[in-house]
Amino acid sequence: MSWGGPAFVLAIIALSIGGWMFTTWIRAKHGYPIENEWGGTVHRTDADADRKIALLTDDNAKLADKIVRLEDRLSVLERIATENNGQAARLADQIDSLR
Repeated sequence: MSWGGPAFVLAIIALSIGGWMFTTWIRAKHGYPIENEWGGTVHRTDADADRKIALLTDDNAKLADKIVRLEDRLSVLERIATENNGQAARLADQIDSLR
């Protein structure tokens, strides 16, 4: 193999391009920004990201509301359980109001 021949030069060019492609693939796979041909960066974008955020925000609001309602019900049940009045009718009314 001749060190100054065209095959050696083409081999160096092929290895350089292959290395660049490999590093670009690794960076893209792991979510790092990749450089374009002018030295700028191209960030990974997710087309559904805004939709997912909106759905998660809506679910979070619903769950927070549900937690507040369950805490209110639990406080009523704790109050009922700790009272020692023995008034069965009042107890029945409070249980019915929870339904």
